[in-house]
Amino acid sequence: MIIPYTRWPDDFAARYREKGYWLDLPLSDILQRHADNDAVAVIDGERTLTYRELDQAANRLAAALSRRGLRRGETALVQLGNVAEFYIAFFALLKIGVAPVNALFSHQRTELEAYARQIEPALLIADRAHGLFANDDYLAQLREATPSIRHVLLNRDGGEQGLARLLEQPADGFIATPTPADEVAFFQLSGGSTGTPKLIPRTHNDYYYSIRRSNEICRFDADTRYLCALPAAHNYPMSSPGALGVYLAGGTVVLANDPSASHCFPLIARHQINVTALVPPAVSLWLQALQEGEDRAQLASLKLLQVGGARLSNSLAARIPAELGCQLQQVFGMAEGLVNYTRLDDSDERIFNTQGCPMCPDDEVWVADENGNALPAGQVGRLMTRGPYTFRGYYQSPEHNAQAFDADGFYCSGDLIAIDEDGYITVQGREKDQINRGGEKIAAEEIENLLLRHEAIIQAALVSMEDSLMGEKSCAFLVTRRAVKAVEIRRYLRELGVADFKLPDRVESVAELPLTPVGKVDKKQLRQRLAERQSAS
Repeated sequence: MIIPYTRWPDDFAARYREKGYWLDLPLSDILQRHADNDAVAVIDGERTLTYRELDQAANRLAAALSRRGLRRGETALVQLGNVAEFYIAFFALLKIGVAPVNALFSHQRTELEAYARQIEPALLIADRAHGLFANDDYLAQLREATPSIRHVLLNRDGGEQGLARLLEQPADGFIATPTPADEVAFFQLSGGSTGTPKLIPRTHNDYYYSIRRSNEICRFDADTRYLCALPAAHNYPMSSPGALGVYLAGGTVVLANDPSASHCFPLIARHQINVTALVPPAVSLWLQALQEGEDRAQLASLKLLQVGGARLSNSLAARIPAELGCQLQQVFGMAEGLVNYTRLDDSDERIFNTQGCPMCPDDEVWVADENGNALPAGQVGRLMTRGPYTFRGYYQSPEHNAQAFDADGFYCSGDLIAIDEDGYITVQGREKDQINRGGEKIAAEEIENLLLRHEAIIQAALVSMEDSLMGEKSCAFLVTRRAVKAVEIRRYLRELGVADFKLPDRVESVAELPLTPVGKVDKKQLRQRLAERQSAS
């Protein structure tokens, strides 16, 4: 069974192989090559797994799943947080050719059910620590709504469904059967600007290249000690170079439950962390913690801080080496593929003021105007890209793909950028109706559609508003039949299963929504209203 996806044209695929970007190796090779290595691979609290132990655990789980009838070409829905089991499950599924969607731990019913509808998973792996799975009530609802689910495994469960039970079973005679390297290895999550979360099919070939090239640029090696403080399932801490880059290099990943200074600083000191990745709001909190008396000596081992996920202001960027005492690397990437880095030997001016340049010589990146015409260097327009690790289409989304790609296969990310004469990118904003709340992407249309189901709401518009800590927060403008309070709206959305980061930070009732000349809600005017109010306060 093969998972359908939009393939690269044959001539592109041949060129990418010829140039050595695609090696026709499965992603499971990242771990398999270290199967006899007794160096520490991952530290999760008081637990430590060597490469040998991580590979053996993945083999045991893979063998147990195979015995239960999971087969190559099937899919899995996985929701695990920053725990060692996330990587065990990921590699186990790769080894038997089952393609997972790795939901974020912050996701709730809305997201999980949307992913399940799209991939029709044969397997669900979740965690009793998540509120949805603390008991079996929601699990029963999900299984009823998703009849394709044949097997359920739960982390931190001592019963028959317990993940730990399968990890105790032997892997005698197990032989890995990954999917071919040019097939779908797993699905990444798109931030998206439309109502339904979209899935990004990533092949072994394209994703493995992205990891290898990232390691070359970021100079990850066996001495790399990486703190994974962002959600492990995010593309950024997974592959830029992220944990998978560390595993490829033979280094050590240390897991953190959250990116707060109070949690991360002691881990950095204890485990002599030398690199980590953050989003701008977390950077602000780290700097604030130092100002409030946290001991900077705890950060003595930290050599490199990567910052991405949302635009980093140049003033905040300049404070990182000065106050945290480490080098800054800006990362501008997307789960759809393209990744840009500032280089480690770039000037401070370039590192502080740009979001880097593409990592691959065959990354084709240009800037388009509203009519799809190329703009000269320095002018702001829509980012257009294609390359050996940038996908060619969202999973089973032909209508959206027709809008997201041009006739030559260039993907329009929705980012507004400028490219200088040297190929370095500065991000100016977003074209899509999307809010970037501290690196978490909120599709305005998704929340608006849910708000309109509320009996008191006639019209709804969700827009971004500037925030010094998060970069952007959300404000819901509502036309209502009766007075509604923000607490009622948030409670209503929670009951629908919406993740907390998607809840409106602010709710405003208005008599009417402003309209553009063609009759659409004028969100630019709403954002301007908020900006003027903020500047006046």
